[in-house]
Amino acid sequence: MRGDEARVVGAFSKWLRLQGWVVQTEVRFADIVASRGDARLIAEAKGRTTEVGLDVDTMYGQLLRRMDVKDDKPVTYAVVVPDEARAAACRVSRDVRKALGVAVYVVDLDGRVEEVQT
Repeated sequence: MRGDEARVVGAFSKWLRLQGWVVQTEVRFADIVASRGDARLIAEAKGRTTEVGLDVDTMYGQLLRRMDVKDDKPVTYAVVVPDEARAAACRVSRDVRKALGVAVYVVDLDGRVEEVQT
């Protein structure tokens, strides 16, 4: 993990830990795997890039490959992006994200994390 992606992963991991999650990075090709009780979260992250749309589309594809419909524990999947990539991450409609169990999180330059509701 290089450059701005490491910043995004670090800020999101810190935010999760503050909310009681146990966080691991780079697990079975996933950027972030976290657990809290029976709940699990699997996330892919991207940093600031010159090809935001393409990189966000790639990230969604990577996340889809991590999905396991046979998992018997609750799993939330997430895409985590810098603030500049918010619009690109939301090009996948809210209804589709909801059906797939995918949340969108945005990390600003100061490391603050926001879950996108649109």
